[in-house]
Amino acid sequence: MIIYKSEGEILAIKRSCQIVATILSELEALVKPGVQTRELNDFAEERTRDMNAIPAFKGYRGYPASLCTSINEEIVHGIPSTRTLRNGDIISLDFGVIKEGFYGDAAVTYPVGDITPRAARLVAAAKEAFNKGFERMKIGNRLSDISHAVQTYVEGQGFSVIRSFVGHGIGFSLHEEPQIPNFGPPGRGPKLKPGMALAFEPMISIGDWEVEILADNWTAVTKDRSLSAHHEHTVALTQEGAIILSQLNDEDKASYAKESQHV
Repeated sequence: MIIYKSEGEILAIKRSCQIVATILSELEALVKPGVQTRELNDFAEERTRDMNAIPAFKGYRGYPASLCTSINEEIVHGIPSTRTLRNGDIISLDFGVIKEGFYGDAAVTYPVGDITPRAARLVAAAKEAFNKGFERMKIGNRLSDISHAVQTYVEGQGFSVIRSFVGHGIGFSLHEEPQIPNFGPPGRGPKLKPGMALAFEPMISIGDWEVEILADNWTAVTKDRSLSAHHEHTVALTQEGAIILSQLNDEDKASYAKESQHV
C-alpha cells in the first residue's frame, strides 16, 4: 500500500534529506587516495549525531555500518572497512538518516583522484539517468514511466541497468511501497499522485547487468566485475510538481552548516 504524505510530512522528510545531502556533500572532500572506507563511515556517523539525527542504515536488517561504501565493481551495500581508496577508483556512497521519525535517503558516486574518461562517463550517466527519470515524475504519469526513462537513457549511452535492485517509497520507513525498477515498459503501475515520496536510484554498469553477492552477504558486485555507478535522491510529488528533497542549494548549505554548529 502506498502511503501518501501531507505537505507537513513532506517537509519533515526534507529535513532528514537535507542532513543526508549535507553529509554526502562533506564526504566528497574526504574521498581521496589513501583514505580508508571506515574513516568515511565514522565521519558520516559522527556528523549525523552532531545534527541530532540517527543513522538509518546501522542495524537495518543487520547491516553493520552507517554508510554504504561501494568501490568500482561493487554496486551497492559495500561495508566500510580498512580498505584503502586508490587513485582511479570510483566509490558509491549510499546514506540515510532518521530525524524526528522521518527518513531521508540518497546516494552519489565520486571519483577518487584521476579516473579514466570511460569511468567519468559512467558516473555522469548514472546522474543523468536519475534526471531523466525525474522528468517523468508528473501527476497522471505511471510509475513505470520513470523506469522506462532511466533504462532508455542508460542503454542509449551503451551501459547496462542493474535489474536486481529497485527504488522505493520512503518517509515513515526506509523502504515503503511502491518498488521502482530502473527498467521496463512505460505506462504501467500506479498513477503518480500528489503526496508520493519516492527514492529512486539508477544503478548502472559498464558491462553486463547480472549481479553476485559476496561472502559477507551484503556487498553486491557486477558478475563480470565491470565498473558500476549509483545515483539516488529522495523526491516528492506535490500539487505544484515534483521536487528533489535531498538536493542542496546554497541557502540550504548555509542553513545546515549553521544548524550543525548549534546542536
